[in-house]
Amino acid sequence: MARLARTAGLTDVQQEILSTVRDFVDKEIIPVATDLEHRDEYPQQIVDGLKELGLFGLMIPEEYGGLGESLLTYALCVEEIARGWMSVSGIINTHFIVAYMLKQHGTQEQKDHFLPRMAAGDVRGAFSMSEPGLGSDVSAITSKAVKDGDEYVLNGQKMWLTNGGTSSLVAVLVRSDEGHPEGTAPHKSMTTFLVEKEPGFGEVRPGLTIPGKIDKMGYKGVDTTELIMDGLRVPADRVLGGVTGRGFYQMMDGVEVGRVNVAARGCGVAQRAFELGVQYAQQRHTFGKPIAQHQAIQFKLAEMATKVEAAHAMMVNAARKKDSGERNDLEAGMAKYLASEYCKEVVEDAFRIHGGYGFSKEYEIERLYREAPMLLIGEGTAEIQKMIIGRRLLEEYRFQG
Repeated sequence: MARLARTAGLTDVQQEILSTVRDFVDKEIIPVATDLEHRDEYPQQIVDGLKELGLFGLMIPEEYGGLGESLLTYALCVEEIARGWMSVSGIINTHFIVAYMLKQHGTQEQKDHFLPRMAAGDVRGAFSMSEPGLGSDVSAITSKAVKDGDEYVLNGQKMWLTNGGTSSLVAVLVRSDEGHPEGTAPHKSMTTFLVEKEPGFGEVRPGLTIPGKIDKMGYKGVDTTELIMDGLRVPADRVLGGVTGRGFYQMMDGVEVGRVNVAARGCGVAQRAFELGVQYAQQRHTFGKPIAQHQAIQFKLAEMATKVEAAHAMMVNAARKKDSGERNDLEAGMAKYLASEYCKEVVEDAFRIHGGYGFSKEYEIERLYREAPMLLIGEGTAEIQKMIIGRRLLEEYRFQG
């Protein structure tokens, strides 16, 4: 285990899980990641391996066939996986958020129906909040659900679904005005629906279309899609928690743990960038000695390592806070903000250390350079995190004069 980004106080079980995941990453992900990424190919063999390791059920309670582990354990596993290839951590994260929302907010029937198959990896989750004209303004959602007997009819267009094609269960946030009078605050008239579908593209069930993969700068391999609902009929018993109007709070709870996940991804990508930079600096010679012996490069390595260590500490703190049952939106926002910004900076410094070779697709750092920007916008932009942090600080430090 490397000196950086160690976590104190882990149990033997946690250490064993992390050791197994790191071994899998080193042997099964890193050797093939860049090649798969350049082809934008879904990593089916890697996903099958993660399924065998039980990672799709890592935080699902044991009574439903999962491992019943903590958010900290999950985040540390994500950090390891993102160190190998960030796209793979995205495949797990959306699944995990849906499983978490079901565990926290689902009816007993919904938990019994979905969680055992999700723990086994047989049902894969995706969640859908954003829309084409929406961005960070969740209150502006226009997709709508209208009650029709024992069913709801859903119409609208959603955007940026990670796992949109490969998933078989999507948690979709829409507006549902039923039971909510005119003038109700937007966030109190939203409902999360559990929509089952066939994996694939095109019309995957009557009224539901997944048009195809969105071509992206980075974060390849994993499928990112739109979702179009046109008269999609969903049974009333597939309202998450069985009651309308709670969707916004359910989604925000899921996104909060998702932010710890994005922080963990930033930590993992930054770790890998540091590893690549420090290795290359000792192999590349200029002016008669390895560039690692030039003070300018040592300064870069010192800054990179410090950022890796700081981001990891904040991510661990945010995860532990959530595990303790305390409110962690401040810590999660800070961890996500810092880890994503530091990740971008560490990757860029590793890129600079590589010189011209950093621009070559033969070198792994080129892939990391395209992946890091996604973390600046995923699960809420840096600006949204700063808004959350600022508001919470003003609550905590209210002036009493």
